[in-house]
Amino acid sequence: MYHELRLVLLGSAGAGKSSVVNAILGGPTSESDCTGPETPATDCQKRRVTLAGRQVSVVDTPDCLCIERPAEDVRRQFSLLVALSAPGPHAFLLCVPIHRPSNLELQILETIEKVFGPEAVSKHAMVLFTRMDRLPEDVSLDDYLNTERPDLLELVQKCSDRHHPLRPGSSVEELFIKVEKLVEESGTHFYTCPLLQEAERRVKEKEEEILRSRREKGEDDWEGIRAEAEKSVGDLVVVGIAELCVSTPDTSFLRWLWDSVVGWLPNMVRGSALLGSIVGLFVGGPVGGAMGATVGSVATEVGRRKQKTK
Repeated sequence: MYHELRLVLLGSAGAGKSSVVNAILGGPTSESDCTGPETPATDCQKRRVTLAGRQVSVVDTPDCLCIERPAEDVRRQFSLLVALSAPGPHAFLLCVPIHRPSNLELQILETIEKVFGPEAVSKHAMVLFTRMDRLPEDVSLDDYLNTERPDLLELVQKCSDRHHPLRPGSSVEELFIKVEKLVEESGTHFYTCPLLQEAERRVKEKEEEILRSRREKGEDDWEGIRAEAEKSVGDLVVVGIAELCVSTPDTSFLRWLWDSVVGWLPNMVRGSALLGSIVGLFVGGPVGGAMGATVGSVATEVGRRKQKTK
């Protein structure tokens, strides 16, 4: 048992991270399906709560740290993420909607590996499946992964087979147990690397500076010093940022498009190629062509399976 449990939430737009934060820290527990693009978070945020005598800290990250952002903005966000999770997170929780393609989630894991090191994923990451109401009641999660979703199974395997389904209204105690097991199997108290160690050193220095300043002013309020110090560390040198900052389509729109059309698929199986063409035309370029082909093939397969179940 450790005094503070530090968790970092990762995920793309519409992944249900807000529901995860509420489930862990307390608050609304229902997962509502959006009818339009989800408004993405713009900055890393940290929230704390005390549960059973232990402090739990959750760092919520922007919806895809490296998509359509200038390199300087990406560097600042990673600096803030590192500072907020210093001296190191116990677990990286990748929020993955059970019904969506996993391309962006795979990119997120690769980004974490590049910035923090491969063991951040292999030893300290876990897939947290959301939108579990989209999974048919007569299908188990393991069967679904093994027989229908090799893309999601790949995410789980990259995280050393660690995963947890978050169902609306369910207790998060099982999740905490799995995180504790993750930490025990990792052989370390929490994940760390040179970048996190440098962040902790800088945060400590800033804490001392703030404390001296308040003493000189005759202030005796020591609350919030750590939080103020963490937010001040925004200029860490994060290696590999330039190669991560690539121009990609508006992922919020594409996620919304997927959710909107997937319900129509039984009636438009014959138009799957047309659907792919529309997506490819909207995105444009070679990326659009590849994405259009993927959407078309996925639409065909999903439609075929739904017709077989009729």
